[in-house]
Amino acid sequence: MAFARPGLKRASGTEPSSRQRALALPVAAGVCALALAAYLAGVILRHPGQMLDWYDLKVYNHAGLLARSSPRRLYTWELYPGIKFTYTPFAAVVFAVCSLLPWAVLRWLMTVASLAALAVTLWLTAGALGWHGRQRATLLAGVAAASLWTEPVQRALHLGQVELLLMALIVWDLCQPDHRRWKGAGVGVAAGIKLVPLIFIPYLVLAGKLRQAVAVTVAFLSTIVIGFAFLPHTSAKYWLTGYFMHPGNVGAVRSLLNQSLLGLVAREMGSVRHATPGWLAVAVLTGVLGLVAAAVLDRAGRAVAGWLTCALIGLLCSPISWDQHWVWVVPAIALLADTALRARGAARWAWWGLAVAMAALLGAWGALPLGEVHPLPGSLQAVSSNLFVEVGLGLLAVAIGGAWRVRRPGDAKPAGEVLEPSAMTRA
Repeated sequence: MAFARPGLKRASGTEPSSRQRALALPVAAGVCALALAAYLAGVILRHPGQMLDWYDLKVYNHAGLLARSSPRRLYTWELYPGIKFTYTPFAAVVFAVCSLLPWAVLRWLMTVASLAALAVTLWLTAGALGWHGRQRATLLAGVAAASLWTEPVQRALHLGQVELLLMALIVWDLCQPDHRRWKGAGVGVAAGIKLVPLIFIPYLVLAGKLRQAVAVTVAFLSTIVIGFAFLPHTSAKYWLTGYFMHPGNVGAVRSLLNQSLLGLVAREMGSVRHATPGWLAVAVLTGVLGLVAAAVLDRAGRAVAGWLTCALIGLLCSPISWDQHWVWVVPAIALLADTALRARGAARWAWWGLAVAMAALLGAWGALPLGEVHPLPGSLQAVSSNLFVEVGLGLLAVAIGGAWRVRRPGDAKPAGEVLEPSAMTRA
């Protein structure tokens, strides 16, 4: 949802100089080009498999081949020991179509499409934040340069993960005008591939967008019907036996790469079984607080902050949130940068500091969390092992603070009016 603004103003209330406006886009574009060039150089010059391995894309491709040739084996087959296919039968149908492409074409197509999805996500987010023309392109280029070298984005590209594509689909859907009849259907299709986007249903209900919540639900149920139509036995196994409720099918829940609340609690408790009761309590509390905050922000006219907070809740409360699932830091960085540019005085530097700190903490400095490769002593190891969760909880606290500030109906701003900086966003 876009909120029109007549132009970005400086903290003093005056318009940026024409020279600054003229230089901003070429500088941002140059930095973005350098970031992309460095990435491409790494792909070309480094040892094959270091930058791009397409591990997860191989799982998708093999699952698609099985869906076409031997669908009854889909949820018993293991491409690698302990790694099973856990996506929905509808996803298997999609992957079956993709598997018709030669592997050499599919893997590079996935990489290019993922990079394009990163740009699309930022373009849509900038528009929803009220940026237009050169300003919109400047925000896209600047944030893309920083986002490309974050750990989640690098891992998603390395593995050939579908996360960047799903994020772009969800953001595209949520940025549609509210009068669009089937707004929400894109979220439902994304949930039909990976279940976590279902978290947007209660968010939309609490935000008073019942028609969109219905559209998500109808689209999601349609994907189940499609799955049963093409893969009836496989669909029955997935949906009727509780297969989708076993997170261990995708790897060790206690792995340091699982940056979810369950992963954190399981590492502390020593096992998933002992961690489950505590995790459920923490997840319910986190989910309720986060969804209420997201709905309040949305109702106050801060739509981007609303759906970003909801996505954050999905990452924290999902049993499995690998590091590559945290690609939602991309629009989050854009949101923080927008907030900084519209803030005044010391607040501006505080918001810039938060944006830079998040990009740096989640930067692709090697295998993260840090302790995965380099064991660290004592409390530093504990902090490092749960870094993404800690950043997520910090952002959630900021979102709750922002929701508290705009909780009164009188605090909401009409569309088209330049909003004052809030604790979360100026969307």
